[in-house]
Amino acid sequence: MAATRSPKPSNTAAPETTDSAPPTGRPGEGPTTLAIDVGGTGLKASVLDATGQMEHARARVDTPYPLSPQKLVMELEKLAADLPPFDRISVGFPGMVRKGRILSAPHFVAPDGPGGTPAPKLVRAWQDFDLAAALEEATGKPAKVANDADVQGAAVVEGKGFEAVVTLGTGVGTAFFSDGQLLPHFEFAHHPLRRDLTYNEVLGEAARRKAGDKKWAKRVWEAVETLRALTFFDHCYIGGGNSARLGPELPAAVSLVDNAAGILGGIRLWERTGGAAGEVAR
Repeated sequence: MAATRSPKPSNTAAPETTDSAPPTGRPGEGPTTLAIDVGGTGLKASVLDATGQMEHARARVDTPYPLSPQKLVMELEKLAADLPPFDRISVGFPGMVRKGRILSAPHFVAPDGPGGTPAPKLVRAWQDFDLAAALEEATGKPAKVANDADVQGAAVVEGKGFEAVVTLGTGVGTAFFSDGQLLPHFEFAHHPLRRDLTYNEVLGEAARRKAGDKKWAKRVWEAVETLRALTFFDHCYIGGGNSARLGPELPAAVSLVDNAAGILGGIRLWERTGGAAGEVAR
């Protein structure tokens, strides 16, 4: 049996609708980071001090639909308005991101949200949208945008060997790190896992609801073993809102991680994206 791991530094995950009081004390010296977790069901944010401690309880609003890129930026501006001042921004986004630009936004191209029929207008709007630049223009602060699994992984990896991260929520996310360095992102969610069905279609929230937790969990472990065979990972971390639905018995070199990592990874994103690998974020 493997224990659930918490992001480093450790924080207790706040409930989705009501948050406990934020940590008290003087923030650490250095830049403060507005850390944003964009999800298919909710938009979450907090401001982290230089040590990674939350300066404010996590704020959350439901993700509105239809959601154009411009509307997302407006919603994030409103979310940040009630938070403490910040020096920089990091965003975890559920899609393919390169140099701050959105290459895919599977949850947001349908007017009624994830699983709906894509609208050509929304598909065009999201394609190659420079979310980092839009946030920088709106706030006057430097911004990095990366895949949400990359950001969550940045909070939890140990920096030892080859580490894989899998997030389970509305869809499926993956991230990979070598000795703590974030590697270029691969969108396994769009790759076939079973017959002609992708990781998203087999392991996403819609599939879980249809199959039930027991059958869905079995599929998750099959996917983990597929990733193990592909990457020979030294350790695999599983997070996201649905990770709590997995049983306590975990495969070797696999652990569950706190869902707060989606926020707390914001500061780590600035640390772990350097050199060539850093081209995945901006």
